[in-house]
Amino acid sequence: MSCRALLLTLLALIVTSSLASTAAGQSSDRATENVFLITLDGLRWEELFAGADSTLLHDERYVDDVDGLRERFWRDTPAARREALMPFFWNTIAQEGQLYGDRTRGCTVDATNNMLFSYPGYNEILTGAADDDRIDSNAKRPNPNVTVLEAVNRQEGFRDRVAAFGSWDVFPYIINEDRSGVPVNAGFETATGDLTQNERFLNELQPQIPSPWGSVRLDAFTHHYAVEHLKQHRPRLLYVAYGETDDFGHDGEYGQYLRAARRTDAFIEALWTFAQSDPQYRNTTTLLITTDHGRGSGDAWTGHGTDVDGARAIWIAALGPDTTPHGPVSTDCALYQNQVAATVTALLGLDVEFEPDAGPAVETILE
Repeated sequence: MSCRALLLTLLALIVTSSLASTAAGQSSDRATENVFLITLDGLRWEELFAGADSTLLHDERYVDDVDGLRERFWRDTPAARREALMPFFWNTIAQEGQLYGDRTRGCTVDATNNMLFSYPGYNEILTGAADDDRIDSNAKRPNPNVTVLEAVNRQEGFRDRVAAFGSWDVFPYIINEDRSGVPVNAGFETATGDLTQNERFLNELQPQIPSPWGSVRLDAFTHHYAVEHLKQHRPRLLYVAYGETDDFGHDGEYGQYLRAARRTDAFIEALWTFAQSDPQYRNTTTLLITTDHGRGSGDAWTGHGTDVDGARAIWIAALGPDTTPHGPVSTDCALYQNQVAATVTALLGLDVEFEPDAGPAVETILE
C-alpha cells in the first residue's frame, strides 16, 4: 500500500471513530463520560456554607447533646465550622470544583417551582422545569413529565446504563419507573436479580434495622445499594438521593440533622474515591450535587413550603474533569434549580430536548 493510500485509510478510520463516538452521544470536547447526580434532601445553604448554626446548636429543644455536638461541630469561624461539618465538600469540592449558593457572597441559587417541597423540587431538578399545575403534592402519582434519567436512557450508548437509588419511597413515581425503564431502588425495596454477597447481606439487614420514618429508609442502605450496583452494572448516569437531613429536620432534631449531613458528606466522598480508583470512571466522571428545597431560619428551620421564608434558597456543587476550580466559593451568581437537568446532558455531550421553559445548562460548570 502506498503512503498516500495508507494515510487516506487512517483518516477514514479516524473519521469513522469520531462519528461513532458522536452517535453514542459523547461530545468530543468533553472529558466527562459518566455523571453521578446526587441530592441531599432539604439541606440548608446556611449549614453548607457556614457550618453549625450557633442558635440552634445551643437550643436544647433541638439538640440532645449540646456539649458533644459543640466538640464535634463548633469552631470559631464559619470556614472552620463548615469544614468540620462537611470536610469532603470543603477540602475537595471547594478546592477542585465549584460551589454555588452562598448568599452572603451574592451568589444565589433558587428553586423556580412555587410549592417548595420535595416532589415538585425533584421534578424540577430532574426535568428542568417547574410544573406547579400537575406536581402540587407529594402523593405517589407517576410523573407525567420525562426526567433527564429517562431521556438519557433513550440515547445510544446509555440504554440500560442509567439507574437511581433513593431513601424516599416516592422516587419510583417521580422517575416514573414503569414508563421510563430506569431501574429505581427506593424506600424499603431490596436488591433483586443476580445479587452480590453484599446485596444479599443488605437485603437481610434492612428489615432488621428500623427506620424512624414510615416512608424513608436510612441513607446507609441507599448508599450501599447504589455502590453495589455501580460496581456490578457500571452505569454512566447514576442518581443517588439521600434523605435523612430533611426528615431529621422535620422532626426538630438539629443534632441528628448535623450528624446526617456529616455522614452524607462521607458517602459522597466514598463515591468519588471509588470513581477515581476505577479505570472506567477515573478522570471521566463528574459529580453534580444539589438539594430539592431550602428551609426556614430560627424556629422555622424545621419546615419549608410556600409560606416559609428561605425555602426557595438552595445550592449546587460540581466536581469533575470539565469543571474548572473556582476557589472556595463562587460569588455574584444567579442560578436556578431548573438548570440541573440540562447541565447533566451537556456534561455527557448529549443533545436532549427538554420542556420549552426548561432552564439552560450552567455554563461555568462546563468551562
